[in-house]
This record gives sequence, structure tokens and C-alpha cells, in this order.
Amino acid sequence: MPYWRLSGFYFFYFATLGTLVPYWGLYLQSIGFTPVAIGQLMALLALTRIVAPNIWGWVADHRERRMQVVRLASFLTVVAFSGAFLGAGFWWIALVMLAFSFFWNASLPLLEVTTMNHVGREPGAYGRVRLWGSIGFIVAVLVLGLVVDAHGPWWVLPALVTLMLGIWTFSLSLPESRARHDVAAPGPLRKALLRTDVAAFLLACLLMAMSHGPYYTFYSIYLEGHGYSKTLIGQLWAFGVVCEILVFLAMQHVMRRVALREVLLVSFVLAAIRWLLIGFYPDRLAVLVLAQALHAATFGSFHAAAIQMVHRFFTGRHQNRGQAIYGSASFGIGGALGSFYSGYAWSTLGPSATYLIAAAIAAAAFGVAYAGLRPRT
Repeated sequence: MPYWRLSGFYFFYFATLGTLVPYWGLYLQSIGFTPVAIGQLMALLALTRIVAPNIWGWVADHRERRMQVVRLASFLTVVAFSGAFLGAGFWWIALVMLAFSFFWNASLPLLEVTTMNHVGREPGAYGRVRLWGSIGFIVAVLVLGLVVDAHGPWWVLPALVTLMLGIWTFSLSLPESRARHDVAAPGPLRKALLRTDVAAFLLACLLMAMSHGPYYTFYSIYLEGHGYSKTLIGQLWAFGVVCEILVFLAMQHVMRRVALREVLLVSFVLAAIRWLLIGFYPDRLAVLVLAQALHAATFGSFHAAAIQMVHRFFTGRHQNRGQAIYGSASFGIGGALGSFYSGYAWSTLGPSATYLIAAAIAAAAFGVAYAGLRPRT
């Protein structure tokens, strides 16, 4: 397994995410956009995740050259995002975000398949590679928090271009992986999608991602409005991801003893609790720290279990599109709906009510998974 090459790709990919999620909204606010406009623009990042992984996954399935597609998409990400230096109007920024995210969102699902083919069916082994993405996220939020505090949000732009170049560089070093053939030939993809447990799983993941809307869109703006420095905000983001890393390290042992269904159910419950803590106690730093510790469940254990479940539901030649469908349903449709509703709710109902809605959505995800996923899955 090309451990360090895979880890390097994850490092730069999630360092890019660690720049976009906490600081892109602050950059958009600094150039004059309203909360509704910020919510709409952030939703574009998720909207392309509905379409892009499925298009590129189909190409990879038919060409059987997954890494060629990843390299091309990574290069075009750099080219498309460079347009952000050329204008600051709403429609221009929207076009840039639509273009770069179409390519950026294509590469990760394909790399997830490559990683899973390397680590095989060993429970939790994926987490040892994926944790380097979390480390990249931490480095980005901590370093850029200091830079933005000292020099302003404009520096988000060159930071993103540099990190995207890192993604492309590591994509050039990764070899093709051979698909695993130790499973029976899969039937039609639609047959897998029509299974009750698969449909329930995808809907629950959609709702989970949707519940994250206020967090990913407005968390930094929210805390800045309550007097927290950008450096401290970056540290809170980083602390959450440190907790995520600890979970990734532990998941290999957890998944040997606990069914994936139970891991997902606990993650949904803790997500609802987390949004309530953030929404109603923003002035209490200790509560915010506790809420960030719950990132271990709302992303760490949830994502590790979900990736493993996708790998079981979609086998053989369906692996690329299975990962694409998971990404489209959760971070795509769910992420877009989360950004849209949070933008409008933030402006009309206020932050506390918006986070209350998020908690209700996470609770709904629990209900769907509890009713639809088979026990001991």
C-alpha cells in the first residue's frame, strides 16, 4: 500500500477543506456579502457534489483508469480557482466556486475507492490513512487563523491555490489500484439502490450532512460576532479535528466489537446534542469546547462507519459510483440543503433557532437509521 502517498493526498485535500470551511465565509463577508448570499454561495460547493462525483465516477468505471481522472480533476481545480483573483462580484464568485468545486469534488470519492481497495476489509484500517486528512485540516485552520488575524481574509485566496497545487502534486505520485474481485459479480446498480437498508442509509446520511449546515456555513462568523478572535476560532476548529483523529485511530478496535449500525445511531444522537450546545451557549467557552469534542462522533465515527458501509453495500464495478452516490446524497444534496436553509433561517429566525432546526434534523437521521437499517449491520 502506498501509505505516505495516499496520506499526502488526504493531507492537502482536507487542508483545503480546513481553509474553505472556517475562512471562506469570512472572506465572503469581508468583500460585502450578506448571510443569505454567503449561504447561497456555500451551497454551490455542495451542489456540485451531487453531479460531479457521479459523472467522474461513471468515467472512471468505464475507463478503469481511476487515477488518471483524479489527476485531471486536481489540475483543473487549480486552474478554475485561480479565477477568484480576477473579480469579487456575486456572479463571478459563484462561477468560480461552481467551476473549481465541480473538479475538486470529483477526486475524493475516487480516491476513497483506491484507499479501500488497498486496505481491504480490515475494520478500521481506513482510519489510519484518513487521519492524515484530519491533520491537514488542523494545520490549515491553525496557521491560517494566525495569518487572517494579522493580515486579513484576503490571504485565504493564495493559501487555497497553494494547497490545491499540493493535491495535484500528490495525485501525480499515486499508482492505479486494481479493483478487488473477491466478491460475487454485482447485479444492476439500481437493484442495490432499491434495497430498504441502502435507501435508509443514504437518507440518514443526507439528513446528517444537512444538519451540519449552520456549522459549516456560519460557525466562524457566529463566534466572531460573540467576540472570539480568529485565532481562537481556528483553535476550536482544530480541537474538534484532533478529537476526530483520536476516533479514527480507535475505530479499528471499535468496529471489531460494535456493529456499524450502532456506531451511526450514536453519532446521530451526539450530533443533535452538539448543535443544541452551540446554538444556546455561545458565550460559554467550556461548552463550546465540549461541543467541539463531539466532532469525534458527528464526523469522525460517522464518516468512518459510513465509508465502511458503502464499501459493503456497493461491490465490484459499482464501487466508484457507490462512493459517488454516498457523497452526492450526503455532502451533496444534504450539504446544499443545509447551506440554503441555514442562510435563510440565520437571517430571519436567528442563530439559536437555526441550530435548533439542525438538532431536529439530526434526530430525524437517527429515526430513519433506527427504523431502516438492519440490526448488526
